[in-house]
Amino acid sequence: MHIAAELVALVLTVLVVTVLARRMDWSAPLCLVAVGVAASFLPGVPEYELDPEVVLIGLLPPLLYSASIQTSLVAFRKLRGPIALLSVGLVVFTAFAVGLVAWVVVPGLPLAAGIALGAVVAPPDAVAASVVARRVGMPRKLVRLLEGESLFNDAAALVALRTAIAAIAGAVSLWQAGLDFLLAAVGGIVVGFLVGLIVMYLRAKLDEPITDTALSFAVPFAAYLLAEAAHGSGVLAVVVTGLIQGHQAPRIQSGPSRLATRLNWQTVQFLLENMVFLLIGLQLRRILDEVGKSGLSLGELIGICAAVLGATIVARVLWMSGIGVVKRLLHSSGVDRRKAWPWRYSAVIAWAGMRGVVTLAAAFVLPADTPQRAVLVLAAFVVVAGTLVVQGMTLPALIRRLRLPRPDPAEDALQEAAVLHDMTRVALGRLEELRRPEDPPEVIQRLRDRLRDRSDAAWEQLGRQSALAETPSDAYRRLRTQLLDAEREQFIQARDLGTADDAVLRRVLARLDIEESMLDRDEEEPPVAERELSTPAATAGSCKHLSHEWQDPSPSSPDACTACIEEGTTWVHLRKCLKCGNVACCDSSPRRHASQHFHESRHPVMRSFEPGETWRWCFVDKQLG
Repeated sequence: MHIAAELVALVLTVLVVTVLARRMDWSAPLCLVAVGVAASFLPGVPEYELDPEVVLIGLLPPLLYSASIQTSLVAFRKLRGPIALLSVGLVVFTAFAVGLVAWVVVPGLPLAAGIALGAVVAPPDAVAASVVARRVGMPRKLVRLLEGESLFNDAAALVALRTAIAAIAGAVSLWQAGLDFLLAAVGGIVVGFLVGLIVMYLRAKLDEPITDTALSFAVPFAAYLLAEAAHGSGVLAVVVTGLIQGHQAPRIQSGPSRLATRLNWQTVQFLLENMVFLLIGLQLRRILDEVGKSGLSLGELIGICAAVLGATIVARVLWMSGIGVVKRLLHSSGVDRRKAWPWRYSAVIAWAGMRGVVTLAAAFVLPADTPQRAVLVLAAFVVVAGTLVVQGMTLPALIRRLRLPRPDPAEDALQEAAVLHDMTRVALGRLEELRRPEDPPEVIQRLRDRLRDRSDAAWEQLGRQSALAETPSDAYRRLRTQLLDAEREQFIQARDLGTADDAVLRRVLARLDIEESMLDRDEEEPPVAERELSTPAATAGSCKHLSHEWQDPSPSSPDACTACIEEGTTWVHLRKCLKCGNVACCDSSPRRHASQHFHESRHPVMRSFEPGETWRWCFVDKQLG
């Protein structure tokens, strides 16, 4: 009963603190650590011992797996170079830099023990950084880089820690350390790849969302334990397995299975991520009790902790500065044709080095006979809390001060519309191949209408800066939501009166819920002010019509579709022909005069004529440009 009550108390505390932190626009990880520290000194609060085995085997695998299945393998491949520099190169550099500082400031500390401390504090926790990044609107490329770093730096740090612990006992040489590091990395990757393939085969055979989700809960632990048994990196095995599962999910999982997996793992990730920060704070009283036996004065302890914290922060800044200098030299000499990242990006990455639970768990892994072990654990705690305070509280201001470009919802809407348009075009072509003479014409038309309505709704999300108050898809969503409320009231009445069996009622409610989830859209931010919406490079196509140098003729109308006015109809958005300047309504409008103008004139390219939009479309090649 006591354990159950404590778990409930932890979960409730996490929920209350995170909700309040979001409403106050504070850093949730920092608030949870602060609440944990305060609670650790309250009388009656039980002492929570953060067992490193519980963290490294019970918490770390599911956390890494939940992050990796949501990581784009395509984006990871593009950023593999910078991720390797941060997750391996920076970890090794930090381990030696902090190790040297600790060796100097901690009395009687061997260099190998100092390097072990450096390995403990080396891996940043991207949970804290990504929370801040999404709150203030950091460019997605930087968010992916930080999350990619966090997936692999734990493996590098734990392998480095294992090697340093062996060096404390004098049981390893430098070349052996490098060989162990390489073998652990290769072993983890191989095991992760094999487990990923096996799980792919099994999931392709499962149709039930419940069994599929249940299998996914066992996957990270199986990959971790098998890799550790093979003397490989369990962390790397989990990450590789998760990347494979996330990349192959559209092929091997059904839609209901993907929905169930996504919701369940998001819940697991939310609880574990936030609970570990609370547990970090609850460790302080126990750590201070152990440090009291070290024989060092308060001034010496403050100096040691400040030096280790400073070395941890400065090492990351120096590494990023060095990479920037080398990149610029290689680019100027012609060795590397790729442009170096803007210094503003490097500055944000250098400052996004908040540490988390892996650091504190790794500190408890240090053997009991390690010289000044209690002091090293205290220094690790100070690094976690200090980086959350110093960097976590100032990172939002730094991002705003550097004026990094925020993700633009209008650009997202344009990419979504382009993808859905291509999907609709392929599906309509496939429908013509599949239809049989005996298929009812009204069924074929219903399918066509449903596909086109979905595509039109995506295009209607553009043009938000126009004077149009509500698009047809917005009106449909508003009215359908109200109708669903009425249907649900009738469902409740049928349930209360017992006019249908419970199994039937559950199926009906599930259908209502699925339709409501399809209608519901997240509250979107308005498009970034004073930014022109052009076609993103990742979405833009190329053809002879789009590459032609159009002169951008004068529009036939400043802000209206004259054909719609003449016919007494309305329009949704406006498009302008780049050949003659004719302004006409889009395909989401009832009359589709822009497409009609193309069929009559054969003028191939139009552009958006909505305020702040310059993206173009080729009618001939069906490409966004």
